[in-house]
Formats: sequence, structure tokens, C-alpha cells
Amino acid sequence: MTSAWVGKLVRLRAVEPEDWEVFRELDQNTVDERRGSMIRPPRSAARKREWAEQTALKQDDDTFVLAIETLAAGVLVGTVSTALVDRRAGRFMYGIALGSEHHRRGYATDAVPLLLNFMFGERRFHKCEAGVWAFNEPSLALQRKLGFTEEGRLRDHEFFAGRHHDVVLFGMTAPEFAARHPFPSEL
Repeated sequence: MTSAWVGKLVRLRAVEPEDWEVFRELDQNTVDERRGSMIRPPRSAARKREWAEQTALKQDDDTFVLAIETLAAGVLVGTVSTALVDRRAGRFMYGIALGSEHHRRGYATDAVPLLLNFMFGERRFHKCEAGVWAFNEPSLALQRKLGFTEEGRLRDHEFFAGRHHDVVLFGMTAPEFAARHPFPSEL
């Protein structure tokens, strides 16, 4: 069986309510939390369970959070998601978060094209955008490796860790993606 959600290293799947413990553990690393978004106060087990349950139930065809699971061991290593979907303009933003112990193993490089293949090849979106903290060199390198083009910089855009930080904006169009990752020919 072939699945559009399976790559060479990972598979993307729905978040399940029982995933809450793994996500709670991933949230304990505040460096990872800051790289992805911001540090939040510690959440109770009940709150994280509720988040996993709501995420498992709250999905539409264009805005969702998917779990990233390794093929080799079936380990949940992070998430990939879509947000700020603009159907009229044909664009969306994506985000990816991996636990630091899973960085630099190729999981993000494998997961993101699976997501983009769906959004461009099945949902007819024209452009994907991403925002990356300017200090996050590994994430900047990932966007470039995937074929995203740097489109701009929002200066002093976000505040955390006691100061303001720039956000680097990236974009990729469906034709740019297809040139690097041809859509499947077998139907």
C-alpha cells in the first residue's frame, strides 16, 4: 500500500488523545518552546489531555495539526501544522516543531514535503509561507534546503527573553515546489 502521508523516515498522522503525555514531555523543553513560538506557563496533565482531545477532534481539510511519527520505531517526534489559511488568495502558513532530541535526523526534511504535496497537489493552494525567528539558524537553513525563498524580515517583531526579535519570512509557490518534488505519477 502507498500512502501520501508516508515518507522515507516519517509518517504524518492525526493527533490522538493518548498522545498527550508525549506532547507534555516535549513542552518541558523551554528552548524548543521558544524556537517554535514562546514559553508558556507549565500546563497541567488535565490541560494537556484536553488539548490533545480537542486537537484530535478539531480539524478541517485546510487547517490542522498532524503528528510526526518515525517509521523505524513509531516514535512521536513532533508536529507539522497549517495556519492562517487564505482560500481566496490561495496561500497558507505552515509550522513544524520537533523535540530537540529529534533534530538533524532528516525528519523535518521528510515531513514538510508530505504536507506541501497535500496542500499544493490536493487542496489547490498556490503559496506556502513560513515565519522563522532570525536567531534560529537551523530553521533558517531548513527553509532554504526545502526550497523556500526569503521574502522579507519583520524587524523587532516579537518580544521574548527580555528583548525584541526579528522574524524572517519565507515563501514557496506550488510550481516551485513541483519543480523540486514532482507530484506522483501513479494514480
